[in-house]
Amino acid sequence: MSGAGIRIEGLRKRYGSGDTAVDALKQVDMSVAPGEVVGLIGPSGSGKSTLLKCLGAVIEPTAGRMMLGEHTIYDDGWRVRDLRALRRDRIGFVFQAPYLIPFLDVTDNVALPPMLAGVPNAEARRRALGLLDALEVRHRAAAMPAQLSGGEQQRVAIARGLVNRPPVILADEPTAPLDSARALAVIRILNEMARRYRTAVIVVTHDEKIIPTFARIYHIRDGVTQEERGEGRSIG
Repeated sequence: MSGAGIRIEGLRKRYGSGDTAVDALKQVDMSVAPGEVVGLIGPSGSGKSTLLKCLGAVIEPTAGRMMLGEHTIYDDGWRVRDLRALRRDRIGFVFQAPYLIPFLDVTDNVALPPMLAGVPNAEARRRALGLLDALEVRHRAAAMPAQLSGGEQQRVAIARGLVNRPPVILADEPTAPLDSARALAVIRILNEMARRYRTAVIVVTHDEKIIPTFARIYHIRDGVTQEERGEGRSIG
């Protein structure tokens, strides 16, 4: 990977101390190459959400090492001063719910992150429209979120996650509310965008409709990861 993509080595997360301590993550080792989409699966309570929060710089691990893009962000302590800027500029988030801002139209929902990062408004909107075009929802650019279908909302959310051109996308159950056709469409889009923008993508999922599409899967059980070769089934 030559320092790019995602690399996690020996990551641990302990909550509490003494007799009440809980090891949510015991030994997490993962790598995701630029342009690759990898599945992360496991039962409830296995550590998936904790791992995503650590990768997203929302909570601090206890030990280990994390590299996002070409930067080491954690090595037995944070190596980044401004975690908010890291989340804004280096990590794209796609959630189960789109979380679009209801009083902004589609273009402004997507353009807002680069505007907050200091990108001039015209350039931010140009980026937003380019992604909406790539995701085949540019015809909805002036629509309000409430006017969109569920599938359209999720495409807009993916555009928002990509607009700052992050090296990493973290997708948490992005297909859970969708039927089979729309779920597979979202995964196809994530794969296309990963290849186009050389983004490393982790998809946390319980969705049996999409698990066969991953060429590589990480199972997490009791806070320990194990890599498995997936089916990598074509999604058209």
